[in-house]
Amino acid sequence: MRLLKQKTNINFLGESRRKIALALSVVFIIASLVSLFTRGLDFGIDFTGGVLIEAQYPQAANLEAIRADLAAAGHDDALVQLFGAETDVLVRLPPQLGDAAQIRAELQQTLEASGQSVELRRVEFVSPQVGEELAEQGGLAMIFTLLMIFAYVMFRFQWKFAAGAVAALVHDVIVTVGFFSIFGLPFDLTVVAAVLAVIGYSLNDTVVAFDRIRENFFKLRGLEADDSMNVSINEMLARTLITGITTLIVLFALLILGGESIAPFSIALIVGIIVGTYSSIYTASATALLLGVNAQDLIEPVKDPDLIDDLP
Repeated sequence: MRLLKQKTNINFLGESRRKIALALSVVFIIASLVSLFTRGLDFGIDFTGGVLIEAQYPQAANLEAIRADLAAAGHDDALVQLFGAETDVLVRLPPQLGDAAQIRAELQQTLEASGQSVELRRVEFVSPQVGEELAEQGGLAMIFTLLMIFAYVMFRFQWKFAAGAVAALVHDVIVTVGFFSIFGLPFDLTVVAAVLAVIGYSLNDTVVAFDRIRENFFKLRGLEADDSMNVSINEMLARTLITGITTLIVLFALLILGGESIAPFSIALIVGIIVGTYSSIYTASATALLLGVNAQDLIEPVKDPDLIDDLP
């Protein structure tokens, strides 16, 4: 049969492999949740509020001297780090009292205490209230996105497929966010945007696979549901890998060459695409199989009583 001549014949959804994959997903999810509840996230200024400064020095910056100058000015909890080149410094401070222009002038004077002229390339002020609202809105955006995706997939396919798709997306979100918690990476609005992009990427991968599964459910009627899904995933494997690898090449280039400001965004997308590719192959389809999906679920019921009477 032409349909059975796919280039690979990997048994992705065999019972033993399916259980191993689900167990691995459970371990990742539990580890992520434990880290989120115990360590939490290193929220950026977008969520916590405060002052963010990008300063450029004419020569290589002495971070220890900068920290000492800030501490002498009363900013003991300032976070100072290099921002790309050795002359670029990123300073994060908790919320400050006073006028923005006055605070900017005082900070510039403090940073120039070592005798070097400093160019403040960017100064951002975010109040704690705004940060709290942004965190709440970011969480609501993810929940709303997942609910709309469930409705869309249920309308296009069937509720068992929708449950599999949402399970895969929840898995991707928790593991990606948990990665940031476990490794203590900064979590800001760019990461939220990346997580939402991961949801879209993973959903596209899952819907493409489900389209082929639905097609093969009818063309390969003699096969069991898991065998038909295996054929479908193998047929889509080359497309999935090429899409994922080419996207990862771009993201690694962005991570290496893009600088510190977009590093969290790049890392979130890299982790999300790797996890999303895994979940579209295993989590989504395996969940649908656990719910007992089969070709009969995709056949629309006959509603006309006269047509029912005419059936042999």
